[in-house]
Amino acid sequence: MLDVEAGLSAAVKHFWVTRKSQHKQQGSRTGKKDAGARGAVTGGKHADGFVKLIAAVCRDAGLPDTHIHSREKNPRLLPGYYRPSKEWDLIVTSGKDLVAVVEVKSQVGSFGNNFNNRVEEALGNATDFWAAYRKGMYEPSQRPWLGYLFMLEETEKSTRPTRRQALTHYAMDEDFQSRSYARRYELVCLRLVREQLYDAACFFVSGAESTSPRF
Repeated sequence: MLDVEAGLSAAVKHFWVTRKSQHKQQGSRTGKKDAGARGAVTGGKHADGFVKLIAAVCRDAGLPDTHIHSREKNPRLLPGYYRPSKEWDLIVTSGKDLVAVVEVKSQVGSFGNNFNNRVEEALGNATDFWAAYRKGMYEPSQRPWLGYLFMLEETEKSTRPTRRQALTHYAMDEDFQSRSYARRYELVCLRLVREQLYDAACFFVSGAESTSPRF
């Protein structure tokens, strides 16, 4: 039996260790580093632990003739409807059938600047995916399963309640007011599933010194 909890803890540890290592190594040959924490992101690979865990869960399900596309050597591109294609983090096929697709995202710092960007990405990816499915671009597949995993850095800034003011004659959704960015992301994931944009969403927070996720 696959121990998902232990696997997720290991994936979180891999994320932080890899991110720190990439930031140190980035620019070691050229002497140039990306500004701020960008050097820890542009190297990639920090989310590999999450992708490998999801792949293990898929293998454990025992589907016949399963092929898991989760690495660079395996194509992870699917056609889109509003764009030519999209590279997903993990694609599962069984024979000629598209079974499951998963997107993995994370955010470290810049909470106010990137919150809307991450939400728009999630909405856009799902909207494009389901439009392509309705247009028969994934035939002969039956309805595939679409998943979303998101990890947020746990800091005082990401867990502190905050409010925003819209134009005076428009009221903002009070469900988002006086909530931290962590709670807002949690609400976004809940709504993404309730609106059937994703079949499932997993959201958790983790500090840089932590090896365990908090849901």
